[in-house]
Amino acid sequence: MRTIIWLVLLFSVAVVAALVLGRNDGLASFYWNGWRLDVSLNLFLLVLVGSCFALVTAIQTVGSMISLPRRAKEWRLAQRERSAQLALRESLGEFFGARYGRAQKAAQRALSIHAQTPELAQDEGFLALGHLLAAHSAHRLQDRRRRDEQLSQALELARRSSAGRAQEEGALLLAAEWALDDRDAPRALGLLADLNPGVARRTQALRLKLQASRLAKQSLEALRTARLLAKHQGFSKVAAQGLLRSLAFEALDGARDVDQLRQVWQQLDSADRRDVLVACRAASRAAALGSPDDGRGWLRPFWDDIAELQNDERAALAESLVPVLPGLAPEWLQRLESAVQRFPRDKYLAYALGHALAERQLWGKARLMLEQVCDDHEVGVAARRRSWLTLAQLAEQDGDQDRRARCFEAAALLQ
Repeated sequence: MRTIIWLVLLFSVAVVAALVLGRNDGLASFYWNGWRLDVSLNLFLLVLVGSCFALVTAIQTVGSMISLPRRAKEWRLAQRERSAQLALRESLGEFFGARYGRAQKAAQRALSIHAQTPELAQDEGFLALGHLLAAHSAHRLQDRRRRDEQLSQALELARRSSAGRAQEEGALLLAAEWALDDRDAPRALGLLADLNPGVARRTQALRLKLQASRLAKQSLEALRTARLLAKHQGFSKVAAQGLLRSLAFEALDGARDVDQLRQVWQQLDSADRRDVLVACRAASRAAALGSPDDGRGWLRPFWDDIAELQNDERAALAESLVPVLPGLAPEWLQRLESAVQRFPRDKYLAYALGHALAERQLWGKARLMLEQVCDDHEVGVAARRRSWLTLAQLAEQDGDQDRRARCFEAAALLQ
């Protein structure tokens, strides 16, 4: 196709030349100091075009000779820049191939080429990336001193550069990740606090903050961070629910007295307080700290809406109510009896009602309910053992020592 186009152009030029230059009846006359020179117009035009072409060629030749040192310098600079880029790419390849020593050497070679070339030293973004890659390789090699040196240089270069914001953010995130690997939670939290608000809300930053908060035993902060991650779909729905619940458990278990437990409960999100298992854990912790009234108060909304709970949730609710029964008010008996009537086959509700009756010193009804629980092997061992011990106390109240001994023996035999 190209050959055909050139042939067409050549024929076109030939046709134009034949039409324009075919007739040679024009003259060009030159006068100089009494002399006269006549030449044909066609020859004059050809000489003029040739002279212009020769002049332009001479100017370009002279210009090329004059600019030869500059172009040689630019070529050498391009070669050094290409070598630096190749070394950086080699470092990346070695790093991803888990050859961290080679990756570090290649990154240092790229930085050395830049350092020996003043014209390339202005590319601070390249230098920051090279230092970050060298620092990451040093971290993998457990060389913390060199890692910290390279990291500080990368941060300094990124902060000096007007377009180094991305490198600075990446350096801070990597430094926080390294601090977590070193089990240094305060440093990780400090580095994450230096991030801009927009960067701090990114999924990776939130993941690092969650790990640092859990490492620092800051359960409430970890719970808030996990909720943000769940909102940003950082976890699946099931995993998010399990994580949030476990963090709420950690926060509640960390309370050392009743006042601190109440404060933690108030700081929980409303969604956490509506979780029946979280409320059960809080009630169990309140019972352990000697505040059953608080535990019953936190469980009461779930007993009022017990029809909406699943079987395992009802079981957990019943088991968590028993430790907070001391000081039980009479209206609780009506609430428990209503729940048992609604779910007559639920042995855990019968378990809770039996202990509530015993707390209110209604010995006959309590014995009947607890004996049913003790004979049901679907009830957990802990609940059955507690029921046997309560029956032993009831037998002691009646003065029946033989039955009391049998109840203790049955409790001891449970495994």
